Amino acid sequence: MKKLLYGVAYYDEYMPYDRLLTDIAMMKKAGINTVRIAESTWSTCEPQDGVFDFSHVERVLNAMEENGISVIVGTPTYAIPTWMVKSHPEVLAVTIKGRGIYGARQIMDITHPAYRFYAERVIRELMKRTAHRQCVIGFQVDNETKYYGTSGKNVQENFVKYLRRKFNDELNAMNHAFGLDYWSNRINAWEDFPDVRGTINGSLGAEFEKFQRLQVSEFLSWQADIVNEYKRKDQFITHNFDFEWRGYSYGVQPDVNHYEAAKCLTIASVDIYHPSQDALTGEEIAFGGDMARSLKKNNYFVMETQAQGFPCWTPYQGQLLLQAFSHVASGANAVMYWHWHSIHNSFETYWKGVLSHDFQENDAYREVCKIGKIFHEKGERLVNLKKTNEVAILVSNEALTALKWFGIEATASDKGKMQYNDVIRWVYNTLYKMNVECDVIWIESEQWENYKMIVVPVLYSVSDDVLSRLNHYVENGGVLVATFKTGFANENLKVSCDVQPRILNDCLGISYNQFTFPTNVALSGTIIGGDEYKVQTFMELLTPKTAEVLAKYEHYNWNKYAAITRNTYKAGISYYIGCMTDERLLTKVFSHALSDADVIYPNQAVFPLIIKSGINDLGNRIRFYFNYSDKELIDVNVYSEGVDLITDVTIKQPKKINIPAWGVKIIEEKS
Repeated sequence: MKKLLYGVAYYDEYMPYDRLLTDIAMMKKAGINTVRIAESTWSTCEPQDGVFDFSHVERVLNAMEENGISVIVGTPTYAIPTWMVKSHPEVLAVTIKGRGIYGARQIMDITHPAYRFYAERVIRELMKRTAHRQCVIGFQVDNETKYYGTSGKNVQENFVKYLRRKFNDELNAMNHAFGLDYWSNRINAWEDFPDVRGTINGSLGAEFEKFQRLQVSEFLSWQADIVNEYKRKDQFITHNFDFEWRGYSYGVQPDVNHYEAAKCLTIASVDIYHPSQDALTGEEIAFGGDMARSLKKNNYFVMETQAQGFPCWTPYQGQLLLQAFSHVASGANAVMYWHWHSIHNSFETYWKGVLSHDFQENDAYREVCKIGKIFHEKGERLVNLKKTNEVAILVSNEALTALKWFGIEATASDKGKMQYNDVIRWVYNTLYKMNVECDVIWIESEQWENYKMIVVPVLYSVSDDVLSRLNHYVENGGVLVATFKTGFANENLKVSCDVQPRILNDCLGISYNQFTFPTNVALSGTIIGGDEYKVQTFMELLTPKTAEVLAKYEHYNWNKYAAITRNTYKAGISYYIGCMTDERLLTKVFSHALSDADVIYPNQAVFPLIIKSGINDLGNRIRFYFNYSDKELIDVNVYSEGVDLITDVTIKQPKKINIPAWGVKIIEEKS
């Protein structure tokens, strides 16, 4: 990459009247240098079976090429046309709710042969018309792909074949691994395999969800292989991954293993949407960015983020600029808005783009112009930022699925109160607010030894091999911080009958065999000091073996049990957090662990001041100072002398800087 991409999704097909050249003029004024097109317009590109009309695509390509704007072409396969469903109603996904009804996007069975036939055909026709175009810099395969709950006959037949391979055709092995003797769920002939949608067995259900995730990886790889037949060597292939959605991008995506699915791509992309106005913290930007950067250990694209978005997200002055550079600070080489213009009808009428419904300049557009100017003038100093982090968070789709089946209950009747991503974000947000930059690693990742400290939240379902790797990591000098529910069940969700936490109990120096929901339980101990902390939601009753007790339960019945411990194990150190509590106490635990790991971080700076950094192509360190608040930050310490890339003002030590509300300072430090 020679420059930062700054762009928008653009839909000429959606326009109420012809304004392509007007839009391009406004884009150029705003510094927009890239547009994404075509990914949602199958019914326009192929209005009838085998009848193709790419006039909208070619019209936009011609105009963008003439005006020096780059184009990313998306394959249009995530929203199927009506004629296909009319001829092949079986392409609609069968889910636990039955067969879908046409209307929404992403309602098809991505494994169905008829769908695949038509998808391949339209991809090839699109590629023939776009791959040779000079303005086309790359391709996005599909859009926010998931398995959409697909579990029809063909999917379940393939699942049985998958199980037969996994268990070497041994039914007894499968029955034993999944505990299917319970409630007479035992399967005694492959031909008798029941409809998996009705299973009450978490092991079998979780394995089916793992199989469904594999279909996503295979589907994206299948599309990438087709695109590879046409694309030039200088064109990339990407996909815009999304996250668990809780009204905004929240956590690890349950329906896709991003690590596996990204293997077919040349660059990873993500869609990141987040609260704004007073609720803007940067947490979702950082979390999504760290996950995306970690997928391929390289820079990534933000293919979609909000300009205005929901009415409750209409940004305050300065927030769009703050958000854009927050993405760049995490290693993004592209920031692209969904979308350029607000749509005048249909489902997303009130998800607003850069331009509002009147297509006139507005506050959002004017701020986009400011960002585009900086991207254009200083982009070569901000592109390809490289980050070398010493802390990693270990995530697992299998553990996520397991805790969906066996959620941590808040009360006996409130099932699933706390889920996997709640704990992931508890851990991540705390590190973020401490200004500890981190990577994300998956259980499939290699080179864990590159990190001084690994945090392992709720790794409930995990193989012996992964736990042994964690043991070796600590043995060889690493610092491990694990939370409750780690190492409790194997990869098939079968709870261990060994001492808990299984395999890790010597490394952690503790054991337990009871857990409960806290009722008015406080904490005391050396790490607590004079502060007051309550246990929340869940607690394990830890018995130390070799571990030092940092906190114990302050309760007349539970006060003999430890809550948080630290243990020296061979060359390394391990921490175990046996209960849920607030971020203040977790900050104290992390402070101790980071000290043990000799991790240097700006420990005098805390949220709302966020500091990030990376090395640019010139070998210089770029340091970002973000103010995620509505109050000016006064006398912020500057690390080193350098130049403020936004104002071109030279910063000399020991000068301190002020950062306005929702502001950012970007300093290129002297080498």
